[in-house]
Amino acid sequence: MRVILLAGLLATGFCSAAQDYAPSAGRITKTVQYLASDKLKGRGTNEKGGQKASRYVAQQFQKLGLEPGNNGAFYQPFNFNRNKHLNIPSRNVIGYLDNAAAYTIVIGAHYDHLGTAGLFDGRYPIGQIHNGADDNASGIAGLLELARYYVKNGEKEPFNFLFIAFGGEELGLQGSKYYTQHPVDSLDNIHFMLNMDMIGRYNPARGVGIGGYASAVEWPEIFKDVKADTIKYFTDGAGRGGSDHNSFYVAGVPVLFLHTGGHDDYHKPTDDAPKVDAGAEAGILKIAIQLINNAMKKQKLEYKGEPAPVAAEK
Repeated sequence: MRVILLAGLLATGFCSAAQDYAPSAGRITKTVQYLASDKLKGRGTNEKGGQKASRYVAQQFQKLGLEPGNNGAFYQPFNFNRNKHLNIPSRNVIGYLDNAAAYTIVIGAHYDHLGTAGLFDGRYPIGQIHNGADDNASGIAGLLELARYYVKNGEKEPFNFLFIAFGGEELGLQGSKYYTQHPVDSLDNIHFMLNMDMIGRYNPARGVGIGGYASAVEWPEIFKDVKADTIKYFTDGAGRGGSDHNSFYVAGVPVLFLHTGGHDDYHKPTDDAPKVDAGAEAGILKIAIQLINNAMKKQKLEYKGEPAPVAAEK
């Protein structure tokens, strides 16, 4: 009896350990609650809350065992201009999982939000905290869950991984633009880039949209075996879009873009943590894992850009 009991306890322990790397609604909730708390004041670019958010991501990358992804550093600092605002500082946060592979998969999400709206020239209520739970604390939660999965699952995958939390997205995709202009490795060595932006407000009537379906020749085949028992999804061919995948797509990299759609709290102070559906987000991430794993069965995706415009007849 004692042997049976011990075997049962060991089996339970192994099961628990195996599940530690699967996407977790509890961890997603914890991440979103921190990033979207009033303490971070909306994670504004060039505001203390944005700097705290980037430090939090770097600390999580380090705890997970990722290597610093920018020549020995987790941060990739940059400056940019935006309208009358000059030399605005920001930084990307980059973690690297080295599998000694020829090609690399980039997984990204932006950590910044509107903050107290000081850089938006009156477009949003200045001085009010815009917590940005869905936009994009939810995406950073997804980024950390996928990083955990590929670090902790015990597999040596046939591709390396770069996990990038982009800064300055809300001010014109600044972090991803900078990265594609100053990559830590050649963009030619990227298998594909997967971007998560606003994946926390799942609507069963709509489903989660997955853009970039037409950005690589192989995507239709990769999607064939994807199973989603509780989460509905639909595909969109466009590689362009209003988030960080756009910077990679226009640079010639195949992309995927996960997005649960717009809502009444978009870019408002009411985009708060309790409104994020962490359970559904965990389900969305399981779809993302299937897509990533299927894509890793291919040697390298073939980029398929948009057709050139037809010249008008003279």
